Amino acid sequence: MTARVFDATCNELGEGPLWHPGRQEFFWFDIEKYILFRRAGDELQQWQFDEPVSAAGWIDDASLLIASASALSRFDIASGQMDKVVPLEADNPATRSNDGRADAQGGFWIGTMGLGHETAAGAIYRYYRGEVRQLYSNITVPNAMCFSPQGDVAYFADSVRQQIMRQRLNPADGWPEGEPEVFVDLTGEKFGPDGAVVDAGGNLWNARWGGYAVACYSATGELIQTLTLPTSLITCPAFGGVDLSSLYVTSALVDLSEEKRQQQPAAGQTFVFEGAGTGQAEHQVIL
Repeated sequence: MTARVFDATCNELGEGPLWHPGRQEFFWFDIEKYILFRRAGDELQQWQFDEPVSAAGWIDDASLLIASASALSRFDIASGQMDKVVPLEADNPATRSNDGRADAQGGFWIGTMGLGHETAAGAIYRYYRGEVRQLYSNITVPNAMCFSPQGDVAYFADSVRQQIMRQRLNPADGWPEGEPEVFVDLTGEKFGPDGAVVDAGGNLWNARWGGYAVACYSATGELIQTLTLPTSLITCPAFGGVDLSSLYVTSALVDLSEEKRQQQPAAGQTFVFEGAGTGQAEHQVIL
């Protein structure tokens, strides 16, 4: 299966891809440039913010919940207005948000990290019906937050540890039960686990930062297939399209040397694999 370029904008740090199931539109971020993009057919729209923005969930057809360096905010798509819902490490100017995704119960998981990737400077939180609760501390680069179709399992990673973790959830309210366990161990590989998404069959698709690929794992952690891409810094996949069979993939160029940027001219672009599988519709965030 071969990827094609979905959007040729070269993002410094493309992240947070979201297919809005109601609007049938694709959103993503450039964290380093503080930009949110929206693509509908050939139409490309962008919004500039005054701090890093990194991930989103959909609230309704008119608005998104957006994670920034200091808050989770309601974003009005038509007007571009941001209204703070809850603070997110607002008292810590040395961190920003990173990966995040809505869960089946209407909550939203979001990670934070040091602006300079400082060791253990971040954490992973869950927003649920007005409350933000810290789930895990001492996180360096939070990634791979995604959920089983039944809503009873969450996945996450601290990329520098090179392990994707599996966390059992209470299917009624989505809060973790028990301790997380290792789902996929990539220790010693030349790449790390970045963003991830789970399809309708329970398979986990994980972007490989430094690995030129998205890897698909079964619900029991076996590698099923690897989809290759023309650039190394792959950041996050998301299913979308009319039948949720298209796999969109963001990428970055932020850590590439000038020589590697010339060798990888597609770095930072957003790609799509048509007919990659059948995804889940992104869950709605309940405020």
